[in-house]
Amino acid sequence: MNAATPPLSGPVEDYLKAIYDLERVGEPASTNDIADRLAISPASVSGMMRRLAEQRLITHEPYRGVRLTGAGRRAALRTLRRHRLLECYLTEVLGYEWDGVHAEAERLEHAASDELIDRMAAALGNPTQDPHGAPIPTRDGRVEEARLRTLASAAVGERVRVRRVQDEDAERLRYLAELGIRPGALVRILDRAPYDGPITLWVGESAGTTRAIGAGLAAEVYVEQAGLE
Repeated sequence: MNAATPPLSGPVEDYLKAIYDLERVGEPASTNDIADRLAISPASVSGMMRRLAEQRLITHEPYRGVRLTGAGRRAALRTLRRHRLLECYLTEVLGYEWDGVHAEAERLEHAASDELIDRMAAALGNPTQDPHGAPIPTRDGRVEEARLRTLASAAVGERVRVRRVQDEDAERLRYLAELGIRPGALVRILDRAPYDGPITLWVGESAGTTRAIGAGLAAEVYVEQAGLE
């Protein structure tokens, strides 16, 4: 991954990460979606898209959006590897809570050398997931992106296991932790109120507890099926 990817600026790496994440659903990343993700104006995004295209990091699909080229994808995965390993190191070695590591990793990911990241990975036993359940790309640019559903899509009576949660919002992560909803948690859907009302859950095994979660928040929690009652 390292030899094929030239040094890039922090803003360029942030754009490539955003495009990679938006592309995971299979569609090109639109200018407006990128602007929303990075909290900047669409006009600023358009200017950067021209630069990224000139660097052959993206291709443009008229009236649809942009996609990463092979070089752009390698660069995005390299940054994601740094970010997610930094999150692991901050939680497992330095004792940070899972709600405080995303912002720290955002600040550190552009400055950390590949050698430092490789040493961190080795010290941690080469983890495959970050504290929020996101897969960590390998040093040679491979990543396993599982096809997951959201908790909001689970049916009443279904048992699911939490695999991943969105990590950008610290307050949301603290609330999910209070509910016991972390990667690895077993959840059973007890009831769903109509019109996007709250979803009632049983969180945990036989000694679990009843919780309620809003449909919007449940859409930010990614799960896999664990069987039906």
